[in-house]
Amino acid sequence: MKVRKLALTAMLLALAIVLGWVEQLVPLPLPVPGIKLGLGNIMVLYALYALDSRTAFVLSAAKVLLSALLFCGFSGLLYSAAGALLSYAVMLAAKHFGRHFSPVGVSAAGGAAHVCAQVCVAVILTAQPSLWRLMAPLMFVGTVSGALTGLVTALLLRRLDGIAVQEASTPQA
Repeated sequence: MKVRKLALTAMLLALAIVLGWVEQLVPLPLPVPGIKLGLGNIMVLYALYALDSRTAFVLSAAKVLLSALLFCGFSGLLYSAAGALLSYAVMLAAKHFGRHFSPVGVSAAGGAAHVCAQVCVAVILTAQPSLWRLMAPLMFVGTVSGALTGLVTALLLRRLDGIAVQEASTPQA
């Protein structure tokens, strides 16, 4: 990894962690606990579009690990890792195979996948099949929050217009 790309990735990771921290400070007034907008995922989606899929994956994994260490511990790591892994796979597939998807659609699909994985983990860890009833409302919220983070990412991509790619791929002197 070139030095500029490494520095950019580190900055995106720092931003993702800070956004996740800010999100922890402001709980949403919703009837189901634990719902978040996923603001840190803006940086992962940005990396997926502005850099490359490998860097976006590394950024996502590092974000999950560091966020778990800082904010939620091992149980949170299980939920976050499952959600991030499925979300990343769905976003990558949507971006690659669905050329008609914008960052908003890709992120909305990723948000729904994230929730799906987390509910599956919750059912497995708690042995409470009644949690399946939360799938539909949580997927709705995940899709909407994914669309919102995708919209922010689309605006960011348009505003920065390839700066990351140009800077990350510039040959070293």
